[in-house]
Amino acid sequence: MKKSVPAASPDAYVAALSGWQRATVERLRAAVLVSARLEEVIKWGNLVYLSNGPVLVIRAEERRVLFGFWRGQRLREIEARLKPGGKYEMATVTLHENEEVGVAVVKRLTKAAVALNKRLGDPTDI
Repeated sequence: MKKSVPAASPDAYVAALSGWQRATVERLRAAVLVSARLEEVIKWGNLVYLSNGPVLVIRAEERRVLFGFWRGQRLREIEARLKPGGKYEMATVTLHENEEVGVAVVKRLTKAAVALNKRLGDPTDI
């Protein structure tokens, strides 16, 4: 599951995955895409979702899948596993094999993150 060259598209990103990482990314992606109107792009080699700036990221790695939000530190009441880190109030859930975030929680997180960007603007405009 090594990706040395960024995928040409979100579909290509998922197609390059296998095993539990692919299944996890497919579940997260599907729930995110039905939650809000988002632009899905490949940015920094990952699946990134935009609405008035970056909202969330899905990043598959060899031993984990990261599900992160630019303003995730404000979303911890929805998902306690969001761990703060990085700039822009980032927080990320780290998923390993046999771990997941429920569809209802993914939808709540996504909607709340989009609403924060709508209200506060692009989180990277600091």
